[in-house]
Amino acid sequence: MYNLKDIIERYQLKAKKSLGQNFILDANLLDKIARVALAGISPSIVLEVGPGPGGLTHALLKQEVPKLVAVEKDDICVQALQELQQNYPTLSIVHEDALKFQENELGDEICVVSNLPYNVSTVLLVKWLKEIHLFSRLTLMFQKEVADRLTACAGDASYGRLSVLVGWLCDVSTEMILPPAVFTPSPKVTSALVRITPKENIYPSVQFPTMEKITAAAFGQRRKMLRSSLKSLGNPEALCSAAGIETSLRAEDVPVEAYCKMALYLQGEDR
Repeated sequence: MYNLKDIIERYQLKAKKSLGQNFILDANLLDKIARVALAGISPSIVLEVGPGPGGLTHALLKQEVPKLVAVEKDDICVQALQELQQNYPTLSIVHEDALKFQENELGDEICVVSNLPYNVSTVLLVKWLKEIHLFSRLTLMFQKEVADRLTACAGDASYGRLSVLVGWLCDVSTEMILPPAVFTPSPKVTSALVRITPKENIYPSVQFPTMEKITAAAFGQRRKMLRSSLKSLGNPEALCSAAGIETSLRAEDVPVEAYCKMALYLQGEDR
């Protein structure tokens, strides 16, 4: 029997602020997160980033996933996970920084489930978005503020660059809201479990670097109208005309589809 509190005690595990660690110790909650993450799918590979002492790892393994790859940077947490591995041969532990891990080595149709280290959560998400074709689903824990950005639509206060990049490639839903008290140590913010599902992209020829360039220009000067903020890209009037929008709009008022059309124009595919 894998006793999470006993593991933490024996290895004297403490969440490290430098690694953005906040552990969930409630076994019932961890089981619920695992069920939500795997609901309706039967993935051949589950990838967990930052498993820490292995609470969520254990919950996922109890769901009898064929293979679980846990990527962990912390030396002591790796030792704790090796105990769990003794009872679950389907667990593979990778002692590495998740920012350097090459997901394409696992194949495709990867299901990611993670209580993300909050200090690198958006960086990891963008990394995965750039290779979204590798994934079947991502179920991730974020600060609620970040989750609000992921689910925001044009005109919402939280709508920004990340909203556009995610909205272009994925369907997003908030599955659970978690108060600080369920984590150890308790963060100062509320958290949210978000499900991200790659969609059949209606603009498959849009290139990620192009979308990054357009959203950086638009949101980099979000208080300005597009006629000013998009000047660095060439002709703002032509870009907006291609998207069917007015140059008097500001970045937060432009829907995802319009950004896709501007990207196609910038790539020379809609002229």
